[in-house]
Amino acid sequence: MEIKKKNKTVKKTLIQYGIFAVVAVLLYATGMHTEVIGFAQRGLLATGILNPDVKEIAQVRENENDRETAIVSDASKADFNLKLMDRDGNTMSLSELKGKVIFMNFWATWCPPCIAEMPSIDKLHEEMGAEVAFVMLSLDQDFQKAKDFDTRKGYNLPIYTLVGNLPSMYQSSSIPTTYIIDANGNLALTHMGMADYSDPEFKKFLSDLK
Repeated sequence: MEIKKKNKTVKKTLIQYGIFAVVAVLLYATGMHTEVIGFAQRGLLATGILNPDVKEIAQVRENENDRETAIVSDASKADFNLKLMDRDGNTMSLSELKGKVIFMNFWATWCPPCIAEMPSIDKLHEEMGAEVAFVMLSLDQDFQKAKDFDTRKGYNLPIYTLVGNLPSMYQSSSIPTTYIIDANGNLALTHMGMADYSDPEFKKFLSDLK
């Protein structure tokens, strides 16, 4: 009796593992595994522990602005020598956005953390797109994949692909990486990894950079 019960348990376990394996294979075969993992990671984003510490950054900037003679080092100045192409094939330079606050995000459709933070970026874009310039730079080898993803999700984000070389300032070892440039052309924030950019503190941070 015990042997039969044990055999049934083993059989049930093998069936469960078999189902999981089939699901995993189907997800990878269809390319949906990235979105499934990204969806799961959104729970971690909801905690806010991965968000950039914008309060500390804002305080440092405020202290620097309080000085009678503010000296901005070359290292803090953003590199605008960045050539881009939009979804319609039009080329532009990042320098065309000088004078605006810029939210520049490096992402790819094969990157789960990128997918996880995308809804918050879309929400931020809807709320602040009129006052902040968004540059969603896709690192996909096939730019069409990025365009198709954006359309399928209904985001309508300003996505671009790189044309030419990437300035050393923006060469990150991980994605997603987000760069925030203030209206004076300073690199105000570099954040590696995913974050919830719809957070009220972050919105205030962007507003104060104008």
